[in-house]
Amino acid sequence: MRLFIALDTDGAIRERIGRFIEDVHGFAPETRWVRLESVHVTLKFIGEKPPEFVNNLKETLSGIRVPPFAIAFGGFGFFPTPKSPRVFWAGIQAGAELQKLAAAVDAATSRLGVPREEHPFSPHLTLARKSGASGAPRKQKGDGPNQAFQRLQEKLAAIPTPEFGTMTAREFFLYQSQLSRNGSRYTKLERFALGEDAPADARIPHNP
Repeated sequence: MRLFIALDTDGAIRERIGRFIEDVHGFAPETRWVRLESVHVTLKFIGEKPPEFVNNLKETLSGIRVPPFAIAFGGFGFFPTPKSPRVFWAGIQAGAELQKLAAAVDAATSRLGVPREEHPFSPHLTLARKSGASGAPRKQKGDGPNQAFQRLQEKLAAIPTPEFGTMTAREFFLYQSQLSRNGSRYTKLERFALGEDAPADARIPHNP
């Protein structure tokens, strides 16, 4: 099972992102754009694990205590750099709680043998990526100047910076990612409520 942990986004925010994508996707037609229902804020990518790992992971994540927090979506950028773009992303602004949650998830999963993150947490929403390229934020082997997003960059320079709204994060999820020819399909395996005093039974199973 290919696993990761993430925050979901509110429907109103997804709708605004969807309208933005409709307006600009034609300026980067050879890139792969995300499906709107797949827009999420990744907290931790775990990778392939056997099914028996999942129960231990759920139990470990249920012990995380972070209060709900506001998170705003707006702006954009390119990974690893605008001159060597592989990924087009929307920006995220949040207080210390988001960093605290990501650190808590990293620490919790490390107790199950998942390697700790080597770089600071860099929250973002991936909107599109160069076909066949990695979605990793940092420079990868083979990165270099390219024109995959050139027309899009020109378009973005001529319009106001997009703002997609603010939501209150009250929960996070354990997801399974299933790869296919049409892109990845994400399934929520478990919901975890945010709250410093959330009881253990605040975990609510999600039936996709």
